[in-house]
Parts: sequence; C-alpha cells; structure tokens
Amino acid sequence: MTDKARARKLADRIQVVVAETLDRRIKDPRLGFVTITDARVTGDLREATVFYTVYGDDEARAASAAALESAKGVLRSEVGRQTGVRHTPSLTFVADALPDTARTIEDLLDKARAKDAEVRQVSTGKTYAGDADPYRKPDDDADEAADDEDEGETAG
Repeated sequence: MTDKARARKLADRIQVVVAETLDRRIKDPRLGFVTITDARVTGDLREATVFYTVYGDDEARAASAAALESAKGVLRSEVGRQTGVRHTPSLTFVADALPDTARTIEDLLDKARAKDAEVRQVSTGKTYAGDADPYRKPDDDADEAADDEDEGETAG
C-alpha cells in the first residue's frame, strides 16, 4: 500500500492528463462537451476512477459515455506516458452525479423561498398575540426577586 498523498497526487495528474488528451487528441464525433470533475486512485495505484459530466440531454450523455469507453486505451497509454509510473492504472469512467444533486438542491431551495414568501404575505399587517418580545429581561428578574422577598416577610 502506498501513502494517500501519493495516490492523491497521481489522481490529480490523471485528471489533468485525461482532460487535456480529450481536448487535444480525441476526435470522436460522439464526444460532447465533457468536463472531467474528479479522479480517484486505489491505494495500490492499480485502478483509477475518472468522474465526468456532460453538457446536454440523455442522448448526449450516452454518446459521450460510449466515446469515452472507446477512447479508454488511448487515454490510458497517455496517462502512462505522462505520469511515468511503473504500472499504468486502468481507467474507469463514471458519470458524476453532482449536477443532478445540485439541481435537486436548487429545486428544494426554490420551494423553501416560495413557502417563505407565502408566510411573509400571510403575516403582513398582523400583530403578535402577546408582547412583541416574550422573553424576560434581567431587570424583570430583579423586580420579581424583590416581590418574592416581600411576600416572604408577610407570610412569616
């Protein structure tokens, strides 16, 4: 097992090499607007997982996934050439779920904003049921303590 720092450095280098190679050397027409978002390498430096996103619809994502699979050999040889490691890690491409997660979070935030606006609209012009500030103040506690002492003297 190697240390995590070396694996992280290799993963960072693989991410850069794959992104540059896709930009410069791979001329597959199926390859859409692909962004390499992350790369992770196993502890033994034998396998690398490359995460990517594709701008477009499901058809563009499927075509880009097929193009990445067909270009895997060229990408792996380029990674081996530029990193200089003894064993070039095998590459696995995984579509990154980050955009879908971000879209879900944005939808939830939009719903929360709409509910807040609805509550704000309902509460416009309304007044509090009790005092505006229902919490005790330090001077209120002193007054009550004095009242409690007075009651104790009359009771005894």
